[in-house]
Amino acid sequence: MCTGKCSKFIAVSLYVLAAVSVVCNIMLFFPDFDTSFAADDRDGKDRITEEVKYMGGFIGGGIMVLIPAIHIHLTSSKGCCNNRCGMFLSIGFAAAGVAGALYSLSVAALGLANGPTCLWSNLYHPIPTWGTPFANSNGSYLGDKDMWKWCRIPENVVEFNVALFSTLLVAAGVELVLCAIQMVNGLFGCLCGTCSGKE
Repeated sequence: MCTGKCSKFIAVSLYVLAAVSVVCNIMLFFPDFDTSFAADDRDGKDRITEEVKYMGGFIGGGIMVLIPAIHIHLTSSKGCCNNRCGMFLSIGFAAAGVAGALYSLSVAALGLANGPTCLWSNLYHPIPTWGTPFANSNGSYLGDKDMWKWCRIPENVVEFNVALFSTLLVAAGVELVLCAIQMVNGLFGCLCGTCSGKE
């Protein structure tokens, strides 16, 4: 496969992953598909998980990957970027994509480790309180579904957060790999050409 075709494959894949990251991040603002929690802070306590507000999926896995994907795609089409210079520039754009993917990956991992914000109570903490009950569990709650019952409101918030943060984690991991591959592909394209026949 020539470097131009490889760039096209990478770019199309990055488009899909960036869209998935943006959608997941937006959905995380509405736990259990309820919009009321995003605006409800009448007692001064947040109802949204802190890591959601870092916008890892929107900024890191979305915008910071989408912009490089556009340039990488241009290196695969006939035009001004389908040359050695365009491939050289794609290395820098892919590096920015790596940084965005790393940010998204870090935020998603932190979101999974700390767990969701919810109205919670348990045997040792009988008074329902808004907070992050699994923040000091080092992610151990992920393997103990009985602990998930601690969260009363929003309903099913643990499953909701685990599913979306896991999707963000996987998407960011794949984005990271693809952008790293494009850095190597861009180097080869810069040194050897893009197979376009016009260098």
